[in-house]
Amino acid sequence: MSNDQTPAARPLLIAIDGPVGAGKSSISDEVASRLGILHLDTGAMYRAAGLYALRQGVALEDEAAVTAAVLRAEIGVRYENGGQRTLLNGEDVSAQIRTPEVAAAASAVSRYPGVRAQLVRQQRALAQSTPMLMDGRDIGTVVLKDAPVKIYLTASAEKRAERRLIQYREQGENPSFEDVLAAVNARDEQDTHREADPLRQAEDAVVVDSSDLSFDETVAAILALVDAARQKEALHV
Repeated sequence: MSNDQTPAARPLLIAIDGPVGAGKSSISDEVASRLGILHLDTGAMYRAAGLYALRQGVALEDEAAVTAAVLRAEIGVRYENGGQRTLLNGEDVSAQIRTPEVAAAASAVSRYPGVRAQLVRQQRALAQSTPMLMDGRDIGTVVLKDAPVKIYLTASAEKRAERRLIQYREQGENPSFEDVLAAVNARDEQDTHREADPLRQAEDAVVVDSSDLSFDETVAAILALVDAARQKEALHV
């Protein structure tokens, strides 16, 4: 390439990782909306896999059976009114996957390498040429290793439990704070110590701790990081 040629802009890809209850889905929705790009909630895809295993009556501790079931399932997404709808064999299960039972099933099935490999293939394919924000627990470390913007969104376990409790009560569930906090801590332990693609901060990710930040302040902090990356590199939306 001659010196007077400008490098071609590449798609803006944003990887947001973090523990359960950090607000990744809602924060990512808003950030993607402000930027005019798609948001892929990968956690919803694992929840759909967990829901399918439950519906099939598969023992969640049976890795071979769970993996075989997920390979049979058709898990997809569509975008409607600016938001992601999660599909399981053509059925919109966006509401059904937001229960404590399905969250626990998602945590169980996401441990298995065969399940993760199947969903990672789908996630990478979706991001090949489209500007996109993707959130999950292994986006910056596995799915989008070369993403120009990597963020590790976190908060204290107590704050994350408070937020998760509000979500459950909005859905008509009424677990105790102690039970939700115990579930958050258990999920952290499992996610950070699982053999396949454990949750960890990518070396080049920037930490955003939202423990003492409002929703709008967290969104603003992430948008500032994106803006800095766009000024540094040729990225297009």
